[in-house]
Amino acid sequence: MRLPKPAALNALAFSPAERRRVTVRLVARAGLLSLAIAAAEASLASPCDAEDFTHTVSGEAQCLAMRRFGDPQPRTLLVWLHGDVSSGGPANYHFNRAEKSATEFSAAKVLAVALVRPGYPDGDGRASTVALMHGGRSDHYTKVNVGEVGAAIERLREHYRPQSVVVVGHSGGAATAAVLLGLRPNLIDAAVLVACPCDLVAWRAGRRAWSGSENPVKWVDRVPGSARVIALTGGNDDNTAPALARDYVEALQARDVKAEFRLVDNENHNSVFRSAAVFQAIHEFLDP
Repeated sequence: MRLPKPAALNALAFSPAERRRVTVRLVARAGLLSLAIAAAEASLASPCDAEDFTHTVSGEAQCLAMRRFGDPQPRTLLVWLHGDVSSGGPANYHFNRAEKSATEFSAAKVLAVALVRPGYPDGDGRASTVALMHGGRSDHYTKVNVGEVGAAIERLREHYRPQSVVVVGHSGGAATAAVLLGLRPNLIDAAVLVACPCDLVAWRAGRRAWSGSENPVKWVDRVPGSARVIALTGGNDDNTAPALARDYVEALQARDVKAEFRLVDNENHNSVFRSAAVFQAIHEFLDP
């Protein structure tokens, strides 16, 4: 219904007192409409029904599960991203690494957050929602999925207001972090990429087809010069060969991005994530 303007009330056959009552009702209706619009906008901005930044955080259009450990007033927000868990089951193996990092780096005022990537369950009754699992777990690094992770990190950054954000990604989580460095420049200050399939063309040659995922090496040109990257690959990794991360790092170095590749002897694709080399790399990114 189109409401008359308050100025038009004088043309109606109302007494002054009646005109005041009608004006009050119109203003009240307008206020309720504004509140309804604000609530709708908030709903769109916060996909989680009960976002608490402890177990849930909103992405762009999805609600991501998470765990947090450590200082709620951090100097550094340390975000952990799991791999593809291609064997099936929940994505929670990074929870204990995040918890341990919060304890080990407590003096540096670290808040460690283990994010659950879109479409994965956490094994404790929660799951990160996803609009479309393109190719299931085998073709997951789509711009939409990576964007959801990026939006969640941005929301965590706005909520906790750390001085810096460091992301530790393993396997598919490393690929996600590497794409984010270019997709969302200046969101991430530093990244530890563990067993990274940083060139999907080379990684999937002769293995399986892919079509929807973003290739990290294709985003190198948009990585800001202020970013810092350490890439770690196990010497016994028969999944993500060392050259995949090494070549990516060399491409970053060619653009004067401070990046380093390290081969971790005697570690395989999964054990390298649990190695001391990961915590050493994190330590190098923490403010003194």
